Amino acid sequence: MSVAPNSPAAKVGLVEGDIILSINGQVPTDVINYHILVEEPELTLEVERGGITFDFDIEKMAGEQLGIEISAAIFDQVRTCDNHCEFCFIYQLPPGLRKTLYMKDDDYRLSFLYGNFTTLTRFTEADLERVLTERLSPLFVSIHSTHPLLRTELLRNRRGGTSLRWLEYLLDGGIEVHGQVVVCPSINDGSHVEETLMTLLMRYDKLADVAVVPLGISKYSHEERMRVHSREEALAVVDAVDRVSALAMKLIGRPFAYASDEYYVLAEKEMPRLGTYLDFSQHENGIGITRAFESSFAGDEEYAFGVKSGFFSWVEGAPKEGYRAVRHFDGGEEVVISRIRSRKRPNKVAILTSTYGAKTLPPIVSPLFPEVDFVEVKNEYFGGNIAVAGLMVGEDITRSVAENPDYDLYLLPDVALSEDVFLDGVRLSDLTFPLRVVASDGLSLRKELEALYRSA
Repeated sequence: MSVAPNSPAAKVGLVEGDIILSINGQVPTDVINYHILVEEPELTLEVERGGITFDFDIEKMAGEQLGIEISAAIFDQVRTCDNHCEFCFIYQLPPGLRKTLYMKDDDYRLSFLYGNFTTLTRFTEADLERVLTERLSPLFVSIHSTHPLLRTELLRNRRGGTSLRWLEYLLDGGIEVHGQVVVCPSINDGSHVEETLMTLLMRYDKLADVAVVPLGISKYSHEERMRVHSREEALAVVDAVDRVSALAMKLIGRPFAYASDEYYVLAEKEMPRLGTYLDFSQHENGIGITRAFESSFAGDEEYAFGVKSGFFSWVEGAPKEGYRAVRHFDGGEEVVISRIRSRKRPNKVAILTSTYGAKTLPPIVSPLFPEVDFVEVKNEYFGGNIAVAGLMVGEDITRSVAENPDYDLYLLPDVALSEDVFLDGVRLSDLTFPLRVVASDGLSLRKELEALYRSA
């Protein structure tokens, strides 16, 4: 842990590296529990330092920050996932990555903190009691199918067919829940998608929303049944979502189900209008990213939230308090890392973007900045159908720049990074070409381009 100067913790002598063993006699199990305990105005912290245990008594105002930044979100043990889903991306990672990237969790606490999706197959009565008592809301739940046998098959877990009972208890307890359906062609697509969405609408209409997303397949997948969608299959999914959403508007007054932006790209169909997405609560899951980017690029600050973190955000690089925590960036607003060989204004600028970005960004950016080019970073590192910005790696970026070397400056979305490190272990400091990292929302990119091209 680290200690802020002049904070209540610092004033009693707590220092960086101390290990908190208990707070007022209670052992915190996670950062959620920790923040509840330290709200008290009078605290006794049992602390280990150099193998010796000390007690520190602290008096502060009720609600005053203690001044300690802890180094982990979960103190006891992350609840790992005991499902064996054929489409799980963790099973499709190449060997040799950082060990943290292979952690496969199914922990409702990480769902609350970071927006991770939990299947509820390891959820218990004690977990339900805590969620309801401490109001750990919202939570994010992987559904995939409401048919008990099919869900059991998809999760490869005998509890798959019964664990959705917890969903009803959570919703009846007033917990905000967001659902997800990962669609696997020829398994839970076609009529299964519409059946799942209709069942959710009829039985679980208190769900905040349901995101329908295509499975991601890397070249390291060994599952014979897993394959990419055809355009016709993607279009069928979009049409099913549209039908259920239209019915939901009549029954409950909101769309309820959303297809991810990837589906619209795959189906070659125009994306829904901006207002369809309401509060963009599943933005991190690929729902409405394009419309939010488009609107913020046009200058609307309301939608300038970008993508806060990549696929592996919770294990490294994200605020320990979770994705809803205040994020501190260099310069106060965004991460900007410059490696420009000259202070002169660059003549040729290219935006490094993923395969999906190369299809969605030019129609938004080019009308205002026709002088800016796009360099598509094809994901050869993961291969398969991996085509999103959050999974771009240093190796592919370096190759793409080498194939397109005639630019004075390259702009890169920050979602590809975790604490200045790409998923393949390449660091920003390893790159030798002129690069600037920009926050992934449209407004940040527009400000960057205006500074390059429109300033006097």
